[in-house]
Amino acid sequence: MDMNHYTRLLSQLVNIDCGTQTPQGVATVASRLCALWQEAGWFTRTVELDDACGPGLLVTNRHEAAHYDVLLIGHMDTVFPPGTVAQRPMSEDETRIYGPGVSDMKAGLLNIFFALNNLTKTDNERLSIAVAMNPDEEVGSPWSQQWLSELASRARVVLVCEAARADGSLVKARKGVATWEIHFSGVAAHAGNEPEKGRSAITALAHTVLAVNQLASPDAGTTVNVGIISGGDAPNIVAAHASATVDIRFWENSDYERVKEALFTLCSKPGYNGVALSAHCLAHKPAMTPGKATGALMHHIEQAGERCGVPITWQAVGGGSDANLTAALGIPTVDGLGPVGGGFHSPDEYLEKASVAPRIALLGEIISRLPCSEDIVENTNN
Repeated sequence: MDMNHYTRLLSQLVNIDCGTQTPQGVATVASRLCALWQEAGWFTRTVELDDACGPGLLVTNRHEAAHYDVLLIGHMDTVFPPGTVAQRPMSEDETRIYGPGVSDMKAGLLNIFFALNNLTKTDNERLSIAVAMNPDEEVGSPWSQQWLSELASRARVVLVCEAARADGSLVKARKGVATWEIHFSGVAAHAGNEPEKGRSAITALAHTVLAVNQLASPDAGTTVNVGIISGGDAPNIVAAHASATVDIRFWENSDYERVKEALFTLCSKPGYNGVALSAHCLAHKPAMTPGKATGALMHHIEQAGERCGVPITWQAVGGGSDANLTAALGIPTVDGLGPVGGGFHSPDEYLEKASVAPRIALLGEIISRLPCSEDIVENTNN
């Protein structure tokens, strides 16, 4: 493994401002990845999803395929605003590489590239392989969800290459995540001359936030967090409008339904002082819960780890990913197959150098030992 070559390629991906709300930056990442895969002889297709986001990128080893033996998923967007790369471009020390999105998840994208290009010619010809890279995972994949779901419905297994946890663990389960926005419509008035004629949307918001907080269920692991609020036009105007954005995390999809219904009930009635409320869902990913078929995939991965000398441990984590989407379709899905990293979504984000080569080898071993559809049909007939 030429780590210097890997690092050069990684810098070309990390040193681009490509937050979800920076479509041109995401498009630049897609263009560089597309060129890399094409040079290696793979089929590529850029997928336009929505004007609000960058493009998706599909890579396959066959020009047209009705099914995939394996679908690998990764995202090209980050959470960071424009200007972040200028402030802290990719850097490294003896053991770690730092930078915006270095582990979440530019290194994961690069590991997919190296693992698949290390496959033998026989395995490449035997397996039908697809790689889907989307531009909007960090906001819940609202524009790519349908595209990813369609691809996953044609795949036998899905491997999501988000970073392994800081202790090296892979991810077997993830909380579901949903983002809701609540709007408050009040009545404006002069705050000094005739405040009694107004109905403050901001005051109604404050009362509602307290009620929304009560929807959490700590015993069930369900969290409800009002993370963004906004409203009003000026200090001397009773606020006619306000909004609150709510993050919901849950282990049980049934508990999410409880919270959702409670939000609808809360917003179906006038708020404080008669302010009108309305709520709508911005994004939703169901909880990722491993079933029997996923258990078999996990065992396959554990065996691959033994052959590669990579200890395999598992975690259930609170953050959502595109693995939530594919697992909800009943497709065996495992996550965390990228290299080891930490500090996600922060200035301290890092990648462990020593994990890169072993995790590329592990991913390649997992894929190379997968049976193809023809093998399964033959075994069934026998």
